[in-house]
Amino acid sequence: MNLQFFPSRQMSWYMARLFLTRTFAVLMLLVVVLQTLDLLGESGDILAYPGNGDAQLWHYVALRAPQIVARFLPFSVLLGTLVMLASLNQNSEIIAMKAAGLSAHQILAPLIATALGVSLISFAFNERIVARSTAALTAWEAVDYGPVPPSSGVKSNPWVRDGNNLVNVAIVAGRGEAVQLRNVQIYNRINNSLTTIVQAPRGHYDAASKSWLLENARQFDVARGTQRQIGTVRFGRDIRPDQFTLAKVDPDALTFDELRAAIADLHDAGRPTAELEGNLWHKLSGPLSALLMPILGSVAAFGLARSGQLFIRAVMGMALGFAYFVADNFSLAMGSLGAYPPVLAAWAPFFLFLLVGETVLFRTEE
Repeated sequence: MNLQFFPSRQMSWYMARLFLTRTFAVLMLLVVVLQTLDLLGESGDILAYPGNGDAQLWHYVALRAPQIVARFLPFSVLLGTLVMLASLNQNSEIIAMKAAGLSAHQILAPLIATALGVSLISFAFNERIVARSTAALTAWEAVDYGPVPPSSGVKSNPWVRDGNNLVNVAIVAGRGEAVQLRNVQIYNRINNSLTTIVQAPRGHYDAASKSWLLENARQFDVARGTQRQIGTVRFGRDIRPDQFTLAKVDPDALTFDELRAAIADLHDAGRPTAELEGNLWHKLSGPLSALLMPILGSVAAFGLARSGQLFIRAVMGMALGFAYFVADNFSLAMGSLGAYPPVLAAWAPFFLFLLVGETVLFRTEE
């Protein structure tokens, strides 16, 4: 067999150009439709905050669109591959390529090389744009689409236990003893029964007393149904600052290096990190899923179009691609439960379906 995977430069550029145009056309269509539906569902909550208007709606679109692009880029690569290869097969271009002496792998080589480039772009896009937009959108949602305190290291909605009481914070900013709390709620319980709820717009750590201070706090009595102002409140002498900053680590809102540092901090604090380690590895295996799509969708490229099996082959390619995404999500879920090691949870579906795709391609075409 000829091992030269790119025997024709013109043919390679032609295939790569078709692959990219179909992929990004499908991606654009999916983003427009899904963003429209998502905005229809969230616009009421955004406009419910006093003073919000069209500018805030467009701001939401700017933060949400990168998440949709990142999530549906592999689907777009799969659908773009199927549309392209089915079209080439229908127009007998695949037959012409095979008649010229090209093997199935030589026909797919430009697509695989281009998909590798798409994977690298996807990883860079996730690191530079998606992580930041996810962190900003999560913090914005935590304050009901109101003003978000301008600070770095923002985390949202952690829960911390203070003895028998529970503490919830909408936004945590800063690190170490400089941690700032926003929209704090303390649920005071006696014998697991809720007695009072203390609410405060802000709080901070007092290093001198090794405790936390709430400002302008008010207390709601559950039994009586009354509320009163109680001013400054001190709580949580046993709560360390890192319990707020590490209580909830959102892997989607962190870059690869930031997530790795968070995992190291959690490990030093004696916290379980298996789920986050799986998400760390998935930041690499996820973008590489685009590399699989030309192989899994290749069944639509071969076989005689006039045999009436082109549609069936396209459906088979789509089924293989979607089966990968199902297996990938299942594997991550099993990794979160501790049933799979983190590396296996992130990489097993990729290599499994790489072998499946190559097996199908060899047995049917090579």
